Amino acid sequence: MVSLVDPYVYQTLQTLAGRHVVVQTPQGNVRGNICDVKPDHVVVESHGANFFIRIQHITWVMPY
Repeated sequence: MVSLVDPYVYQTLQTLAGRHVVVQTPQGNVRGNICDVKPDHVVVESHGANFFIRIQHITWVMPY
């Protein structure tokens, strides 16, 4: 198994844990609260649903 970890994005997401953010991916954006951060994905809670977003698919993240 090959796993690519982007340590800078991972560290940035950890500093934003518990905050409201906008996460942009190639499929669109997700607005919500960062619930959990793992080396390969982030969990964003939005309108009562959890979104599991792979860090490799994140274009940008912005707190709001």
